[in-house]
Amino acid sequence: AGLGEFRIRDLNDEINKLLREKGHWEFRIKELGGPDYARIGPKMLDHEGKEVPGNRGYKYFGAAKDLPGVRELFEKEPVPPPRKTRAELMKSIDAEYYGYRDEEDGILEPLEQEHEKKVIAEAVEKWKMEREARLARGEEEEEEDIYAVSDDESDEEGGKEKGEEGQQKFIAHVPVPSQQEIEEALVRRKKMELLQKYASETLMAQSQEAKTLLGL
Repeated sequence: AGLGEFRIRDLNDEINKLLREKGHWEFRIKELGGPDYARIGPKMLDHEGKEVPGNRGYKYFGAAKDLPGVRELFEKEPVPPPRKTRAELMKSIDAEYYGYRDEEDGILEPLEQEHEKKVIAEAVEKWKMEREARLARGEEEEEEDIYAVSDDESDEEGGKEKGEEGQQKFIAHVPVPSQQEIEEALVRRKKMELLQKYASETLMAQSQEAKTLLGL
């Protein structure tokens, strides 16, 4: 370690060059039919008995392992924190998570009010500019009557129109029975109820048969 950073790097580069040359010779021996020393040869170990660390075929020996930028290559990455389960995540979810308490902090409402005033001021200014432009062109400005009711508007049951004295008169679009027709319908209904209550089945059958013959 006392040789200095540059001397250590040079020595480490020289060792790696010799290792590459050794690898070429081992490959040539295999081509000539000899043993494959790259496969059966012993592993390179340091003085502690650990395999020599390397990166992409380049090995680091001795003090070269502690050089700046080299130590970080072989440091183990920290273990990632354990992931929370769905049940643990749901424990921290409350109304505030969904934004229901955003207005309770006293910050959002003043911002919204300020923005609302700004938008209203811009809309009023735009309306004034358009109004002045219409007046400059000589166009007469017609005030819109927001309370005016068009002729097409009507109720669900029927339309309305005003009479001569200013009173509203309702016009029905469906036939409305008179009082006499209502009384006659009630009498017929009462007769049918009495017949069904007191008349015998034979009499009812005869009455129905008579109605059929008469075409009623």
